[in-house]
Amino acid sequence: MRHPDDDLQPPPSPGAFAPGAQTRDDRWPSALLTTAFVVLLAGALLRYVLKHGDSERLPWIVGLSVVLAVVQVAGQARPGSRRAGRVRLAVVVACWVVIVLLAPSFAWCAVPLIHTALRLLPTRSAVALVTALATLVVLAELRLADGFDPNHLLLPPVVAALATGVFVYLTREATRRQHLIDDLVRTRRELAATERREGTLAERQRLSREIHDSLAQGLSSQNMLLQAADRQWDTDPEAARTHLRTAASIAAHGLTEARRLVHDLAPADLAEGAGLAQALATLAARESRDGLTVRFHAEGPDTHLPDQAASALLRTAQGALANVREHSGARTAALTLTCLDDTVALDVADDGRGFPAPEPGGTRDPLGAPDPLGDPDPLSRPDPLRGHGLPAIRARLRQLGGTLAIESTPGEGAVLTATIPLTPASEPAP
Repeated sequence: MRHPDDDLQPPPSPGAFAPGAQTRDDRWPSALLTTAFVVLLAGALLRYVLKHGDSERLPWIVGLSVVLAVVQVAGQARPGSRRAGRVRLAVVVACWVVIVLLAPSFAWCAVPLIHTALRLLPTRSAVALVTALATLVVLAELRLADGFDPNHLLLPPVVAALATGVFVYLTREATRRQHLIDDLVRTRRELAATERREGTLAERQRLSREIHDSLAQGLSSQNMLLQAADRQWDTDPEAARTHLRTAASIAAHGLTEARRLVHDLAPADLAEGAGLAQALATLAARESRDGLTVRFHAEGPDTHLPDQAASALLRTAQGALANVREHSGARTAALTLTCLDDTVALDVADDGRGFPAPEPGGTRDPLGAPDPLGDPDPLSRPDPLRGHGLPAIRARLRQLGGTLAIESTPGEGAVLTATIPLTPASEPAP
């Protein structure tokens, strides 16, 4: 059964026996531990040679010292896997126990081994090994002492306990920090994914509005013209041909719009540097057909508008005139562009039937448009038969900080007013 503290062990970092690829932060402490072990080993060996040079144990001491040094340095040079690190630790500890039993002066070589055990083993196993090492160090110190010295009894356990406590604390703190970093990385990825989804959805909505206000309206006009030509083909061939020529002209313009959408999604009438006033005048001339006369009038200075504002107002005019043609039964319509210092406004007025009067229990839109279905905000309800319509217009204006207002009286026409501020605060949201 795993101890709960075992899960707090961080990924092993390379040391004399640690596995895995070394990082720059791991090399210097592992190299320091290896150096300390070799220095302590060499010092103990030198001491033994100086004091017991004629001892029969000397060959064993020298041989074990060489084995310990080789295994330690090899572990530093090639860390290998975690399992290999534990095998090397077992070899070193076994050799160290034997050499300490033969020569107690090698006892303090256990200090680097304590750190290695803590890094490689689960917490409970490491604590048990550290306790055994500290006990052996105490026994070795007592053998070396001429008499009883409390320091020999207390110093090794205190050093071992201090090293273990500090290591376990730092390990847990590192694990908590790693969990926090993982949470932050995961949150950042989720946020990035959410932003990408929102950006994709916003772009899809924008594309749908662009297609609705250009290609879809052109196709709707072509359909009406072709139906009229079909009805008049036998009775009035000249009028039928006129309808066909008009449909062909709309198709050509729609093809230009499609190419422009593919290229940069800008309205074709605004291409090649044409201003909004000129584009609206062209639109009015093109829409003046089949009993509907569209006039254009500009007021205020000829201000160069931002591309996004000009595109939004032109699309608004296209959508409004499509609604006028298909639903109002109007004979005349007027486009009025008003440019002020900090605001640009577009009015689309018609003399059609206007919005129908609300039925009993219905409500009227706060902007003045009656709503027979009782919806307090009819502009937010898309037409399921035509597409986006007024909701698309308002959404496009809202992105630029603009507003949409409608005034209508049944039987007396309607006026749609789109307003966009030209101040820095009106910049579109990212």
